[in-house]
Amino acid sequence: MEDRIQYRVGTMVKHPRLMNSRERAEWRQQRMEKTKEYLFSINQPLVYVREDGHTVAEYKNGTVLIVR
Repeated sequence: MEDRIQYRVGTMVKHPRLMNSRERAEWRQQRMEKTKEYLFSINQPLVYVREDGHTVAEYKNGTVLIVR
């Protein structure tokens, strides 16, 4: 069984502190999309706080519920 287990370790090419503002914005967007994709793949909502202060839960089917 151990022969079938594979580990994949990634390393960042450039640390966020060393990125310019355009690279950092692109990195944040990619990170957000990957997080959303992962949560939806395990049937969990993406929960975040909007700029207006409301906590919302966004689901895979597109439903957005205000939690607080």
